[in-house]
Amino acid sequence: MKFRIESTSNSARAGILELKHSTILTPVFMPVGTQACVKALDFSDLKNLGARIILANTYHLYLRPNDNIIKNLGGLHNFSKFNGNFLTDSGGFQAFSLGGKVNEDGILFKSHIDGSKHFFTPQKVLDIQYNLNSDIMMILDDLIKLPNTKDRILESIKRTTKWAKQSLNYHIQNKYNHKDNNIFAIIQGGIDSKAREISAKELTNIEYNGFFFDGFAIGGLAVGEEKQSMLDTIELTTSFMPKDKPRYLMGVGTPEDIIEGISRGIDMFDCVMPTRNARNGTIFTQYGRMNIKSKKYKQDSNPIDKNCNCYTCKNFSIAYINHLFRANEILYNRLSSIHNLHYYLQLTREAREAIIKDKFELFKKDFYNKINLEKES
Repeated sequence: MKFRIESTSNSARAGILELKHSTILTPVFMPVGTQACVKALDFSDLKNLGARIILANTYHLYLRPNDNIIKNLGGLHNFSKFNGNFLTDSGGFQAFSLGGKVNEDGILFKSHIDGSKHFFTPQKVLDIQYNLNSDIMMILDDLIKLPNTKDRILESIKRTTKWAKQSLNYHIQNKYNHKDNNIFAIIQGGIDSKAREISAKELTNIEYNGFFFDGFAIGGLAVGEEKQSMLDTIELTTSFMPKDKPRYLMGVGTPEDIIEGISRGIDMFDCVMPTRNARNGTIFTQYGRMNIKSKKYKQDSNPIDKNCNCYTCKNFSIAYINHLFRANEILYNRLSSIHNLHYYLQLTREAREAIIKDKFELFKKDFYNKINLEKES
């Protein structure tokens, strides 16, 4: 993996991330393909959208179809036929959200499929991701809900650091056989500024035989805290993150969040919001959100967004999309997801262009002006 910063505009960064399967221009939004697919889309859709990296989930693929099956079928790329890059989460969030029990060695959880018990350790989640042949592997961390006690937050970062050391040591020992699988650590600490500082400094200084983590993520946000607290935490945490490595904000994803994250030095984003909200009737446009199920669109012959060049906007009217939603047609999910993902991907592309021209603050101002204009009307 190679990463370099091409331009900056205040704290916003435009970078180039070279991975085995493609080169990624940052800032970048990564569509979520939990089960090795982005819901309602195939990979020709993703190719047309220009998506070069998607996120798949270790927990789900471990349970179904099973990482050994995927390994035997050539890893995620051959299994799915997606020729871009895969980033895989460690599965820790899913184990956390399902009420998994954490101890010093890992996380014990029950499968949501059949109730069977499983135990994730730092080494096990890497072995699963080696089988998946992920381009970027996230390590196991101790995620906690917010708000929480100071003692539990400190316990979380202590355990996260311990697991990070085990993960890096294990990975470097296996790196000869897995040289194309890169490893990212996850900074924790809730919204406690001191805890975030401790976690960031500890993780960025972990070293094994001259090797460090390839990149760093900010985890444990958008789990119940206030928006301004989240933004303050992002700004603080990035100040302790290396300038020469990718910075990934995990699972935080309104368009406003992405713009604010970019302005604070974040390079990579993922969120289920564009596809999940699409399926539920919320469409994203440069002028804010559109409720596609509204009766006012039943006879509207315009595209969703006249300035959008996605497949959906170039070929179909709002009235048709409205009809598909109301008729519960499967095609609605595909067309709305294509549009929403195009919006997110284009938002980060345009942000990148603004950074290169050192005009990101103007871009950010224009972004909010358009949204506010829609709210006022």
